[in-house]
Amino acid sequence: MSSLNLDDFSDLIERPDGGVRRDAEARRERQVVPPGSLGRLDELGEWLAAAQSAVPVRPIGQPRVVLFAGDHGVAELGVSARPAGTAGQLVRDVLEGGRPVSVLARRLGVPVRVVDMSLDCDPETLPDEVVRHRVRRGSGRIDIEDALTPEEAEAAFRAGMAVADEEADSGTDLVVLGDVSVGGTTAAGVLIAALCGTDASVVTGRGGLAIDDLAWMRKCAAIRDALRRARPVLGEQLQLLATVGGADLTAMTGFLLQSAVRKTPVILDGVVAAACALVAQRIAFRAPDWWLAGHDSGEPGQAKALDRMALEPLLSHGVTVGEGAGALLALPLVQAAAALAAELPEKPQETEKPEESAAVEGAEGSGEPEVSGELAKEETE
Repeated sequence: MSSLNLDDFSDLIERPDGGVRRDAEARRERQVVPPGSLGRLDELGEWLAAAQSAVPVRPIGQPRVVLFAGDHGVAELGVSARPAGTAGQLVRDVLEGGRPVSVLARRLGVPVRVVDMSLDCDPETLPDEVVRHRVRRGSGRIDIEDALTPEEAEAAFRAGMAVADEEADSGTDLVVLGDVSVGGTTAAGVLIAALCGTDASVVTGRGGLAIDDLAWMRKCAAIRDALRRARPVLGEQLQLLATVGGADLTAMTGFLLQSAVRKTPVILDGVVAAACALVAQRIAFRAPDWWLAGHDSGEPGQAKALDRMALEPLLSHGVTVGEGAGALLALPLVQAAAALAAELPEKPQETEKPEESAAVEGAEGSGEPEVSGELAKEETE
């Protein structure tokens, strides 16, 4: 029997402070640039103020990229342009600075953290801080078997929660969340199709490294077969993740929920992060108020999930590489919104002219009604 009660998250997660958001809106109306003239930057500044419970909003001082990594057994079916079991090499490339997210993170001065949950490689080939949360080597082939055992699913979920606590305790004030996986978009498609009640073809995309038509058909078939296994467990979210998710997706779901508990804002990357967010929304309906959709990756499953959560992507640049790169591009936009909300001056308050003020004070001080010049002359004569 699991000791993890997911229903607790509904009580633990509060929405960002509505009163603070109204104060932020009022401050925005007093600033020198007309409200609405900065587009979504206005909305972002107010959202961040509510998340921080601070007006004026504080600058984002300690952002962090957090990437959960894993290999998926379903990749054996040729659903990915990358060979099965090669996510470990991608992780090494990220750590060595040779991936797009590494380049962008260096340019923006943002540290990158990689968390191995189920890479299919020898743990000795990676740093200890990367592999210490691993629950297994590769996730099961979800079209014919469960991705995880119930015990592994709980361990992965708790690992995600622990990472969220570690980030919050270290002062991280905004997380860019992504994944490093091979086969992860297939598992994500199954979760989204199951939770949105759609067919496999509606959520099947081409992946980060685009696949050809034959591979797309294999991917669609794999999602269809896994979807049959997912539907009977839709009411139990942890069991759903164990059945058709994977250790990395399960950990990301736990991370998202615990980040909302700790009031840490998160920018979501692609379809994998969106799928985990959709599962997390089923567990705690207030949780999406703490997340932003960083960008539109072009994956149909991502669009379906974001629409269900009423999250609108900040950017649409056609970035499909994954690994948090697209969401990281949205970070400067959020930082700009915070700076504008905090630093734009307010309009000067209107004051009375000095001579008008003196005349009024004189009339009030005499205790008698004012008399015009001509009337005063008549009275004297």
